[in-house]
Amino acid sequence: MIMNEPVRLSKRMSELGICSRREADEWIEKGWVKVDGKVVSLLGSKVLPHQKITIEKQASQEQSRRVTILINKPVGYVSGQAEDGYKPAIALISEDTHWKDDPSKEKFRPSQLRSLVPAGRLDIDSVGLLVLTQDGRIAKHLIGENSPTDKEYLVRVKYTRPGRLPDSDLNMLRHGLKLDGKALLPAKVEWQNDDQLRFVLREGKKRQIRRMCEAVGLRVIGLKRIRIGNVRLGDLPPGQWRYLRPEEKF
Repeated sequence: MIMNEPVRLSKRMSELGICSRREADEWIEKGWVKVDGKVVSLLGSKVLPHQKITIEKQASQEQSRRVTILINKPVGYVSGQAEDGYKPAIALISEDTHWKDDPSKEKFRPSQLRSLVPAGRLDIDSVGLLVLTQDGRIAKHLIGENSPTDKEYLVRVKYTRPGRLPDSDLNMLRHGLKLDGKALLPAKVEWQNDDQLRFVLREGKKRQIRRMCEAVGLRVIGLKRIRIGNVRLGDLPPGQWRYLRPEEKF
């Protein structure tokens, strides 16, 4: 891209880490965005890279009220929209399921369920840490194409071939496999005990760990995500949730 080429204001705001594109469009419509000191309220407006973008305090206040919720998802819930008769994980969020030991001082309000979207997926038959957020910056950080955030899983497996998994196949899990014709990024994979592996991944293709395991003769019996970046599942009970605290960073 040519450095002096105009780009959409919402795209530029997202690139600068001010907010997500969707949030930018909302703020532009409300007249909360200024370019070089002048309010821009027309969606689709373009800016040059050197122009100064500022937001009104109403936008900052709205952003600070946005919550991020951590759920210990049980089996049988889908990450996003309801599908095939299964409930979405957001259905788990209520005052009754709020973890009583949540260290956050945030109080639950039904309005927090608005615009709450999953930042990453966890398959219906997998359990553990799932993030839902109203904050577009967090969503982009966790699921953006070049997200730096790694994710840790405990995976119970059964070897379907004679003997034990050869070290050469364990090394293939670490680096060398392809999915859908594309090479996977290197992963950390190690045995925790006789039937459980620990995976640390930097990407999250659909059913990636299950498909990786199938490629070397392992059948996944159970899969649990225990960490996303610096945030751990910890003692959060299954089917309950807590708030991401201000000092916690992925």
